[in-house]
Amino acid sequence: MIKILFQGDSITDMGRDRDDIHSLGWGYPRFAAPLISKKYPNIDFEFVDLGISGNQTKDLVGRLETDFIDVQPDIVSILIGINDVWHHAGERDWLSDEQFEENYRTVLEAVKQRTKAKIMIIEPFLIPVEDKFFFREDLYRKIEVIRKLAREYADVFLPLDGLLQSAFIGDNPLTFAEDGVHPTEKGAEFIGRLYAEYISKLIDALK
Repeated sequence: MIKILFQGDSITDMGRDRDDIHSLGWGYPRFAAPLISKKYPNIDFEFVDLGISGNQTKDLVGRLETDFIDVQPDIVSILIGINDVWHHAGERDWLSDEQFEENYRTVLEAVKQRTKAKIMIIEPFLIPVEDKFFFREDLYRKIEVIRKLAREYADVFLPLDGLLQSAFIGDNPLTFAEDGVHPTEKGAEFIGRLYAEYISKLIDALK
């Protein structure tokens, strides 16, 4: 049995049933899980989705015990960061990169020290929509912090923002996420396929 924990914000939550940790909502976990199971038919998987809409890195710190440590996953994936930008966008009073790094590092250090989980870090993304172009002022810096932390802590890093920008060539970005942040079914399926591909390295190491 391999237990995979999906962690993050609304992009991971996507309407899941909060009373059922195995409910995968309508986002990328719903597409990733069957692809993983199909690729590894001889392995039993337990998929746990604990993404919570609106969460920032500070919220992951707040639920470290119950939603990371107590779960004791074999693999944990983390997609977080866009709300650390969005929640400060109105006044452009951006959260400092230092605080952002401290929050995220606290989570990663606890997972490393207090579980045996392999870690997949997924960088946050922004679909190019006019009313959120200016988010990039801060998001670029936050992504660089995440890439730095990935070099220190991750067993696999999924460079999602860059891969999405590549996917938009010859396609309409808004078909992936109309509001620039929350994936459409097409966007969620695209991310799910990438997830299943990138996580394979960790599953292969565990099987």
